[in-house]
Amino acid sequence: MSTSHATILEHYREIADLSGQMLIKAEAQEWDELVALGARYQLAVERLKALDPLDDDQKNARRELLTRILDDDARIRQLIAPELERLSHLLGTFKRQRTVLQAYFSTVRPH
Repeated sequence: MSTSHATILEHYREIADLSGQMLIKAEAQEWDELVALGARYQLAVERLKALDPLDDDQKNARRELLTRILDDDARIRQLIAPELERLSHLLGTFKRQRTVLQAYFSTVRPH
C-alpha cells in the first residue's frame, strides 16, 4: 500500500487533534465524551498503523505531533486518575454492601 507522506502526517494531525479534544473533555470532567473520543482515537491509530512509514524528511514533523500527543496523554491520565479512584471506591462500597445484604438475607428465614 503506497501512501503519500502528507497523508501519513494528516493521520498524525488527526490523532493529535483528537488527543487535544480528549484533554479538554478530561479537564471538564466530561467522562462520557472522553470515552467516545477515545474510541475515535483508537480507530485513528489503527488506520495509521496500516500506512507506509515516513521517510527521514518527514520524521521531524511527526516528532512534534507525537510530543503533543504524548503530553496530552500524560495530562489526561493525571486528570482521570481521581475519577477512576472514586469509581473504584464506589465499586468496593457496593460490593461490601451486597455481601452484607446477602449474608443478612441468607440468615433470615420466611415465617
